[in-house]
Amino acid sequence: MIQRFRVPFGFFIAATVLYLATPTKFSLAAGLPIAIFGAALRALAAGVIKKDSRLASSGPYAWTRNPLYLGSSLLAVGFAVMSWNSGAAGLLLIPSALIYPQVIRREESHLERLFGDEFRAYRNQVPCFFPRFKGWGKLPFSFAQYLSNHEYNTAIGFVAAFVVFALKAS
Repeated sequence: MIQRFRVPFGFFIAATVLYLATPTKFSLAAGLPIAIFGAALRALAAGVIKKDSRLASSGPYAWTRNPLYLGSSLLAVGFAVMSWNSGAAGLLLIPSALIYPQVIRREESHLERLFGDEFRAYRNQVPCFFPRFKGWGKLPFSFAQYLSNHEYNTAIGFVAAFVVFALKAS
């Protein structure tokens, strides 16, 4: 049920945050690097993952089993800082803290059913959420895969939200 309403709920939260936000030049400067790092992590992960066809375990998936959710969380933190409004920040951070753990558990059960021992071995070696960087190595990024996963929607939303924040800060 959470999975089904996650995206529409996200649009509602985004609109409310954009309305409530009272960004300043300082808050934009403080939050933007965090949000950029989150968006970049999501982009790297989206250029690797081929959902349900093979287990993603390289690139950012060698650092954390959930780089997409970690990236989304960093985006939320970045925009919470940029919003410079405690209500907007709460709307960004609280749902992530409540929803992602449930979604991660459900997805990991699905991956265990699909990939069995391969996933169990991966789960034993790679942390669930907070990364353990083992070096950069070769990033198996594919721009075609990035496009196939529609990750450009994150980039579009990022730019649009930042423009609104920047306009409100001027």
